[in-house]
Amino acid sequence: MQGADIYLNFNGNSLEAFTFYKSIFGGEFLLLQRYKDMPGGDKMSPENQEKIIHVSLRLTPHTVLMATDGLGERGEINFGNNYHICLQADNEKEADVLFQSLSKDGKIEMPMNKTFWGAYFGMCQDKFGVMWMINYTIPQNS
Repeated sequence: MQGADIYLNFNGNSLEAFTFYKSIFGGEFLLLQRYKDMPGGDKMSPENQEKIIHVSLRLTPHTVLMATDGLGERGEINFGNNYHICLQADNEKEADVLFQSLSKDGKIEMPMNKTFWGAYFGMCQDKFGVMWMINYTIPQNS
């Protein structure tokens, strides 16, 4: 495994929160994307189009703080469902083993699948209620 990152969920104020975190930790956003920038984003309400689908800020050489604005499809974001621990796998096989192990007797939020952003990715909640994201970034042919 390459590492573990922290993924936070917000009720529409992730940019405000990350601007605050950036003022404390320094650096620049590694990525800042709005829902309007994703495939199908043009079909969303103008309010949701402007929300953040992904923002990331490096905290240490091996740790990244990331976030998204929830759109309400999973309900109100509250303490307890406002984070994921994101594991960065070395390959798809390792990602599958991690996902299957963590989701056993838990709940699958998003099965492992290849995504439009170039990753093999899935989300689950383990049997203790801890939220996990498993990610393997697929190498891009140069």
